[in-house]
Amino acid sequence: MAKKVVASLQKGEGKSHTKVIKMSKSDKTGTYTFKEEIVHNDNVKDWFTKN
Repeated sequence: MAKKVVASLQKGEGKSHTKVIKMSKSDKTGTYTFKEEIVHNDNVKDWFTKN
C-alpha cells in the first residue's frame, strides 16, 4: 500500500507533502505504537503537537 501512496505523490505536487511517523509508548503494557500520516509541509509541526 505504501508504494501506491508514494507513486501517487510523485505526480505533480508530491514534494509539498511529507510522511510523518510518531512513536508513542503505552503506559500500561510498555509497548510502542506508531502513527503514520501524510500531511502538507506547512502542517508538520502542528501534526506533532496535536497527536
